[in-house]
Amino acid sequence: MGELVGSNGETGAAGTATEVLSLLAERDQTLAVAESLTGGLVAAELTAVPGASRSFRGSVTAYATDLKRDVLGVDGALLAARGAVDPQVAAAMAVGVRNALGASWGIATTGVAGPDPQDGQPVGTVYVAVAGPTGGKTAALRLNGGRAEIRMESVRRVLELLSSELQDNAGTQDTEQNGGI
Repeated sequence: MGELVGSNGETGAAGTATEVLSLLAERDQTLAVAESLTGGLVAAELTAVPGASRSFRGSVTAYATDLKRDVLGVDGALLAARGAVDPQVAAAMAVGVRNALGASWGIATTGVAGPDPQDGQPVGTVYVAVAGPTGGKTAALRLNGGRAEIRMESVRRVLELLSSELQDNAGTQDTEQNGGI
């Protein structure tokens, strides 16, 4: 799979950030971000794009487990049973930030960047999630590299997941607008 290229010729996460913000702006939709292991890197990638404020509502960096519960509304029993590094937690974070910040779409990252395992999960275990008007999707990642590489790859992957969902959602909207043809 080749690198994604944004409309301004950027590749990687920067190009994908440009692409998703463009798709959101075209639809007059908004985005909110919940981050754990990425610690604000997703929001930084998005806000580096000129005009991001048209679609980007804001972000919550919920590094501590209690913030995932108290700010993002992740079920405390789920966190107690599974830990913060879990696909259901990622999905709940995406839904929670979407609701908390009043956005059309929510995306989330949770995982283990290292140097040590967390919640019984090895370094490189990452879950990214998207929640939107028609549902959501979660992806499990097993990433290699050091802490910085794992965090940046998580940024790229969550933006790619959102891009994919936006494109799939556009096809559904086009079909509905064309009378189901």
